[in-house]
Formats: sequence, structure tokens, C-alpha cells
Amino acid sequence: MKGLHGIAFILVIIGALNWGLVALGYWMGSNWNVVNLILGSMPTVENLVYLLVGLSALSIGFSHKKDCRRCNPSGM
Repeated sequence: MKGLHGIAFILVIIGALNWGLVALGYWMGSNWNVVNLILGSMPTVENLVYLLVGLSALSIGFSHKKDCRRCNPSGM
């Protein structure tokens, strides 16, 4: 489960950075959606990446309390 948690965490970070770039790109009048820029020619794969990022966020959200050293006083 530790490996799955690590992968989910990385996907959530990638998703968060991508959304930050989408917002910055919008304000700068550009398309900075990195996932779209890399996988735009493969919409099915692009949507799969978005789905995995969303599922990772749910996984992190529901398992955070038991996995987090700061939130769980007993540690990991």
C-alpha cells in the first residue's frame, strides 16, 4: 500500500501543478495545460490521466489521516 500511496501522491502533485499552469496560462493568454500539450493528440489517454489524477486525489483524501505522520499521533 505504501507504493500505491506514493504513486497517488505524485499524481496529485502533477495534477495540482498542471491546474496552476492552466490558471497562469489563462491569465497570460496561452495554453499551459501540460497534459494537453503532451497528450492532446490522444484524447483517450489524456482523459485517462485526468481520471487517474482524480482517483489519486480521492485516495489521498480518504487515506490521509491514517498515512500522515503529523495527523496520526501513532505515526505510520
